[in-house]
Amino acid sequence: MIDFSTGRHKRPAIAWFALVLGVFAPALFAQHAGHMEMPVMTSALFPGLSMAREGSGTSWQPDVSPVFAWHVPVGSWTVMIHGCAFLRYTDQDAGRAGTRGGRRVDAPNWVMIMAHPPHGGKGGFSLRGMFSLDPLTEGGHGYPLLFQTGESWQGEALVDRQHPHDLFSELSLSYGRSVGQDAGVFLYFGFPGEPALGPPAFMHRSSSQSNPDAPLGHHLQDSTHITFGVLTGGVRYKSVKIDASIFTGREPDEDRFGFDRPRFDSGSVRLSFNPSDRLAMQVSHGFLRSPEANRSEANIGRTTASLIMSQPLPAEAVWTTTLVWGMNASAREPATHSLLVDSEIFFKRASFYSRVEVVQRQAHDLKLDDLGDRILPIAALTAGATWKLRSGLDFQIHAGAQASLYHFSDVVAIEYGKGPFSFEIFFRLSPPRASLTEQMTH
Repeated sequence: MIDFSTGRHKRPAIAWFALVLGVFAPALFAQHAGHMEMPVMTSALFPGLSMAREGSGTSWQPDVSPVFAWHVPVGSWTVMIHGCAFLRYTDQDAGRAGTRGGRRVDAPNWVMIMAHPPHGGKGGFSLRGMFSLDPLTEGGHGYPLLFQTGESWQGEALVDRQHPHDLFSELSLSYGRSVGQDAGVFLYFGFPGEPALGPPAFMHRSSSQSNPDAPLGHHLQDSTHITFGVLTGGVRYKSVKIDASIFTGREPDEDRFGFDRPRFDSGSVRLSFNPSDRLAMQVSHGFLRSPEANRSEANIGRTTASLIMSQPLPAEAVWTTTLVWGMNASAREPATHSLLVDSEIFFKRASFYSRVEVVQRQAHDLKLDDLGDRILPIAALTAGATWKLRSGLDFQIHAGAQASLYHFSDVVAIEYGKGPFSFEIFFRLSPPRASLTEQMTH
């Protein structure tokens, strides 16, 4: 049976999508009101750098990464609105090879608003808010996703499901200041926010723009992108940036509409390097105290490394690829590793994307308790495409589809069957893409 439920409530999919459109309505109204001039897209934290370099939190992307955003002048302030909303049918284990998986019509979504007053030549303050209606469209138990783990619902660990994002996913204030021509310092405070740990969060990476699903390695790579209490400081010199954070290690609780207690009990440090306008690299390490509420005794160390490549092509096409390695280590349990390769190529009307992942799961994480403490490697391959149905200066609507295949050991097949596959069909609403010339204007 198709799952239309959202926790305690039941809503038709069209009502969910109407709620998502409500989030974007102010930006759509502003665009139709005639505010279509593109301001110069320079960095809010680092004057003189491309706005496209700024990822989630204080992370970096390549300067030529495609930017999808609305620009809404508000007096002398610059306001930029990012976002994405899907209306989707997903069928995990479509062939019913095993006992896991599920079918659902849903609408994953998020919107980010960035605003800053005139900065002058030296820098200044910036505000950022990220919001999601996932608590309504996905319910407390999230959406079905084979082999995904992380967080909980009604006291039970989520397995083969991706948890929803919080209504308030980021509320942050940052200040950047140039020191000479090539250097700068910055501070960032978020409640919630994102610490200096890992690459830009998956929904902000252009290499996974069209994929509605979170990576299977999310909780080994970038799951700290919603953290209730973050303070980050950093310095930049030319193409090198070092930032460090103190933050709350505990993952968000099951109340997706509220604010969690800040703890500031964990820390991280990250080194970023952009050797050219087409490359962004980072390596980071963090200590997370008691990240999972239902395993409060377990602390972990997380180490990540990533490389993001963005290549402009003829006719305004862009090809962007992200490689991420992440590891969680604990004194009580064996370390687990993950490897991700995300890639998407954007043309004027179409895009094509793929995701390859290899993750290690502990048997109990997949509720395969009979296997004891075994570490189980899981491989997944996803390929998809989108086609632009509506194109304009105000918003874009794409139709898309994707399919996923999996590979794992025979012991896992007891529950998951042999040869499971998944597919999704969807519509995606997003802001327009800025031209490369506008992105690179300084």
